[in-house]
Order: sequence, then structure tokens, then C-alpha cells
Amino acid sequence: MVENLNLFTSTQEVIKDGLHKLGFGEEMYELLKEPMRMMTVRIPVRMDDGSVKVFTGFRAQHNDSVGPTKGGVRFHPDVDEEEVKAMSMWMTIKCGIVNLPYGGGKGGIVCDPRTMSMNEIERLSRGYVRAISQIVGPTKDIPAPDVFTNSQIMAWMMDEYSHLRENDSPGFITGKPIVLGGSQGREKATAQGVTICIEEAARKRGLKIKDARIVIQGFGNAGSFLSKFLYDAGAKIVGISDAYGALHDPDGLDIDYLLDRRDSFGTVTTLFENTISNKELFELDCDIIVPAAVANQITAENAPNIKASIVVEAANGPTTEEATRILTDKGILLVPDVLASAGGVTVSYFEWVQNNQGYYWTEDEVNEKLQEKLVEAFENVYQTAETRKINMRLAAYMVGLRNTAEASRFRGWV
Repeated sequence: MVENLNLFTSTQEVIKDGLHKLGFGEEMYELLKEPMRMMTVRIPVRMDDGSVKVFTGFRAQHNDSVGPTKGGVRFHPDVDEEEVKAMSMWMTIKCGIVNLPYGGGKGGIVCDPRTMSMNEIERLSRGYVRAISQIVGPTKDIPAPDVFTNSQIMAWMMDEYSHLRENDSPGFITGKPIVLGGSQGREKATAQGVTICIEEAARKRGLKIKDARIVIQGFGNAGSFLSKFLYDAGAKIVGISDAYGALHDPDGLDIDYLLDRRDSFGTVTTLFENTISNKELFELDCDIIVPAAVANQITAENAPNIKASIVVEAANGPTTEEATRILTDKGILLVPDVLASAGGVTVSYFEWVQNNQGYYWTEDEVNEKLQEKLVEAFENVYQTAETRKINMRLAAYMVGLRNTAEASRFRGWV
């Protein structure tokens, strides 16, 4: 059997299965199998050498029956229409899992910001906002940071939008700098959410985080914060990796030392001689594995060799459908990406709420509310999986789709 590594079609398959198990008919699947809106834009940018380069950008809005759509904007050379569509569908599910009044959105620009100057990136960011301005806004569609975008890029986008729509609130975009209406705790929110899910999963399996042996694939924004949180909680991080290789120490790596040595792209393994491959990383003897890098990392090929009892997906789509089946059959507790990485959108929601009310919370308040939301979401998904005797991924999709499907039905769309 050939594995389906296409994120868009594999997402559609799980949506179909989830809706069917919830008792919705084919019409609901027809509505939710693709975004309601997909915008492709061309953005001319004056480069530093005086030439004009034209970039392609996308914005997908999956479903707005529950409320405005919400989702990040990524700047990456591999961005394509299908990926953006799939991600917008995942965002709908994420928002449903943590019970936010949002549908899913996603955006992206085909570019490599690592080869561009800050001035070029600023002009591109502003050009993107001008191109999509008709379909976004604090009550329509709220962008946020994603791969290779950050609070500075959000600030430029907000400023450009405020020139176009003078009366709109800072709630047009989240992930902003604190001084422009950003929320405390936003930068660490995704990793914080994954940490909460790891703690809950460990509790279900009778594992203590202190002294648990954990492998983390990826040492970028999410992976590094995650390593630090778990290291400080007393866990033994026995393996980490970046794009160039992996490090392993059965007694636990010195995470503070590695964080101090890594470069701005999360690269640290190039400083060491005794590295192992990513393939070997997944086969290490450990309690918990956290794929926090890119898609399709745990496949039918390596899933049988995984020794961990818990896999928590911090990346988007790191485990294929066939691998999910293999892990489930082995009795491994798989916490899916749409649940584990919902911390980012949850704190983005908190930022939007704070913008709308003009009153801002402390970091402790934000973390407390995040803990409450994620623990409730984890329990809801776990109980659904147990009651229906299905894996956590399908249970998460069912929980995540229910609000949108019911709202669409109440509106009379289906």
C-alpha cells in the first residue's frame, strides 16, 4: 500500500471520517472538505537593487460559520495552495478543540526571507496586506505569525492595515509586539500548550515528567522553548535534532548549554562531531517523542521501531495516517498536532479579546487561562477517544469539527 503523504487529501479523509462518526451526511463533508474562500494574489516588490520582483501570496478562509477566520501567514519557498488550504482546515479544527469563536484561516507567500533584506521583507509584508485587505479584518479574518514570520512583520502588517482602514482596532492581527497591543506569553504559547499536553498525557500513562526520558525533533522556536520548559521541570532530554543532524545522550543533554550555542535558525548540531541521524533519533530508547519540525516524519517505515509510550505532535502533520494506525496498534498514546499545538491560537485569541476590550492581562493570567483551556480540551479529546474506542487524532477531529458543523447547520447552509 502506498502511503498518502499529501497533507490536503489526508486531511480531507480524516474530516470525512470524523463527520461521518458525528452523524453528519455527505452535504456537510462537501461544505467542509475545502475552504469557502481561497485568494491568490500577486505582489510586486521593489528590491534593494532597484529591480521589481513579483511574489505569489495566498489566503484561505475555511469556514466562518462560528466567527471570523483565524490563522498564521508563513513566508517560505515551499508554500503552495494545497498546503495553505490544508492548514486553514486544521485551524478550524484547532479552534473547535479549544472552543474558540473562530473558523480556520491560513496565509502564505512563496519567498525565502533568509535571502532578503529587512527593507525588502517590510515592503513584501505591506504589499501582502494591501493585496488581501478586502477579505481580512478584526471581525472577518485575523492573521498571525507562522513559519519565518514574527512580531516585527505583524507590526508592519498592522501599520499598513491601519493606513487602509483608519477606524479598525489593533485586533486585525495577533502576535504583535507588546507595545502595539500584543499579549504577554504569546511568543512561548505554542510550546507552553505542547508542554501542558505532554504533562496530561504523562499523567494518563502514570509517568512523572521529572526524570522522564524525552526526545525532541526540531530545535527552532517551538522545539527550543519546549526543551527548556521540560528540562526545567526535571525531564531528561536524551535527544534533540535540527536540520543538520541529531544529538543523543542517554543521561540527558545540557539544554541550557545548547540553547546558548544555537544560531538564530535553531542550528546547533554542526558544532558537534558525534551526531546521529534523524532516523536513529526516532529509534532511541525513551518515554516520550515530540516531533517539532516538519511534516511526514513518522511513517510506516519507522513507526514500528518507535520505543516511546507517548508521541506528542508539536509540528504540523508529522505522522502519516498509516503510521498513526501502527502507533495506535502498538498501544502508543498519540497526541495529535491539532490538539498539542493549539496553545498558539489560544493565546492569539486572548490577544484579540484584550485588543477588543482595551484591557491587558499579566503573563500569569494568560498562562492560567491557557492551562485551563488546554487541560479541558485534552480531557475532552481523550474521553472521546476512550468512549468511542478510536485514536486520539480522529477523536480530536470529531471534537474540533462539531462546533463548525453545528453552526453551519443552524445557519441553514446545509
